Amino acid sequence: MSGSLKRTSAASWLLLAPLAALAAGLVWRSRAWPLVHDAPIMQYLAWRISEGAAPYRDLFDMNFPGVYLIHLVVLAVFGASDAGWRAFDLLWLLAVALCVAALVRPWGRVAAAGAALFFASYHVAGGAWQAGQRDFLLVPFLLLGALGVARWAETGAEWGLLWGGLALGAGLMVKPHAALLAAGLLALVAVVARRRGGAVWVPLAILALATLVVPMLTTVWIAARGALGAWREIVFEYLLPLYSRLGRPAQWTVWRWEAWIPIAVGVVVTLASAAAHRRFGARHAVVAIGLGYGLVHFVAQGKGWEYHLYPLAAFAAVLLFAEVEALLRARRWAPAALALASVAVAAGLLGVKGVEASATPWIAEKQERVRALVRDLAGRVGPGEYVQVLDTTDGGIAALLRLRIVQPTRFVYDFPFYHDTDTPIVHRLRAYFAEEFDRRPPKFVVLFERGWPTGGYARVQQFGSLRLRLSTYRVDRRGPGYIVYAR
Repeated sequence: MSGSLKRTSAASWLLLAPLAALAAGLVWRSRAWPLVHDAPIMQYLAWRISEGAAPYRDLFDMNFPGVYLIHLVVLAVFGASDAGWRAFDLLWLLAVALCVAALVRPWGRVAAAGAALFFASYHVAGGAWQAGQRDFLLVPFLLLGALGVARWAETGAEWGLLWGGLALGAGLMVKPHAALLAAGLLALVAVVARRRGGAVWVPLAILALATLVVPMLTTVWIAARGALGAWREIVFEYLLPLYSRLGRPAQWTVWRWEAWIPIAVGVVVTLASAAAHRRFGARHAVVAIGLGYGLVHFVAQGKGWEYHLYPLAAFAAVLLFAEVEALLRARRWAPAALALASVAVAAGLLGVKGVEASATPWIAEKQERVRALVRDLAGRVGPGEYVQVLDTTDGGIAALLRLRIVQPTRFVYDFPFYHDTDTPIVHRLRAYFAEEFDRRPPKFVVLFERGWPTGGYARVQQFGSLRLRLSTYRVDRRGPGYIVYAR
C-alpha cells in the first residue's frame, strides 16, 4: 500500500472519532433506561408462558411467536428488572452493530466501523420506549439473511444460503413482513443463478427450504401448546382485517424525524457513486433490496410509528458508508464530502434527538404510575386471587409483572373491545372476557384513564357486560391516571 493510501486510511479513521464519541455518549445517557411502554407487556406474556399459559389461547396478543421466545430467553437470563432489560437491549444492539459491520466489511474496515457506530447512535437516540421493540429485534435476522445471500452471490458457497435462510425464517416469526425481504432475495438468487448458467432450482430450494425451518418448528410448538386455533383466529379474524387499520394517522409524520433527510441524501450519493464507477455488485444489490424492503416495511404498516423504521435504518446505515473509503482513496473529493456531510448532519440531529429523548417526561410519569399501582396492590392479593387491568401501555401490566399477579382473563389490554364493535370477532372477544371474568372473579379491577387510540374512563360505558360487572365493585382507591375497584 502506498504512503498516500495509508495517510488516507488514517484520516478516514480520524473521521470516525466524532461518531464514536456520539455513540458512546448516547449509550451512557441511556444506561438508566427503564423497562417501559410495550416491553413490560411482552415480558409479562413471557412470564405467563413460562408458568404454563398457552400463547394466544390464554393470552390475547397479535405478535408472532418469535417475540415470546426471545422474551422467554430474556426473562430466564436477565430477569424482569430495569437493569436486566437494559443489559439485554445493549447486547442486542451490539449484535445488530456487528451484523451491520459484517455486511459492510468488504467495502473497508472504516466503513464497517462507521456503519455500526451510526446504527448504534440511531438506536440510542430514540429513547427508552424503543428498547426491545419488535422491529428492532427483527433487524439482526434480516441482516444475517442478506449477508448469507451476498456471500453466496460473491463466492458460490451454498452454505451462506442455508444459514441466511434460517435467519430469515427466524425473522418471519418475529414479524411476518420479513417474507417480503425473503421474496426479494429469492428473486435475486434466481437472477444470479441464471447468469451463472447452473441449475436455478438448487440455490432457490436451499434458501426457500431453509427459510421454512424455523416457522415450521415454531408452529409445531404452538400446536403442542394447544393454541393453533386461537392463533389462527387472532391473525385472520382480528389482526389482518381490523387491527391493521387501527391507529393509522390522519397524515404521514415521518418527516418529524429530521435525520432521515440527510440519511436519504447519503444513500443516494452512495448508490449513484457505486453505479457511476462500476462498483455496484451483488452485495450492493442485496443491500438495495433490503433498503426497498425497509421502506415497504414502514409504509405498509401504515401507523407511522418510529420503531417501524428500524429495518430501513439498518440497511441505510450499511449504504451510508459503502463508498466512503473508495471515494477518499480515489480523491473524489466532491462526492466524498457530500457523503460525509450527510453523515455528519444526520449524526448531529441524532445527538439532539437523543438528548431530548433521555429527558422525556412521560416516561418518568409512567414509571411513577407503575410504582403507585404497585403500592396500592402490594400485600393485598393473596394466592389464587386475581387482578384485571383495563389498560394498553400506561403501566398496568408492568405493575402486575413486578408483583407476579395473574389476570383472570386472557386480555392484557382492553382496546380490542372498543373498535369495530359490530363485527363477530369483537363480539366473541367480549364474550371471552365476560366468561373468563365470571369463572375467576378478580379481587381488584384497575381501570386506566387513557384508552388507545382514544377514550377515557367513560369507554367502559360502551361495553355493557363489563359495565354490569363493574357495578358489583366499589371504588377502592384512585391513583395517577387509574381507578382501583374492589370486589
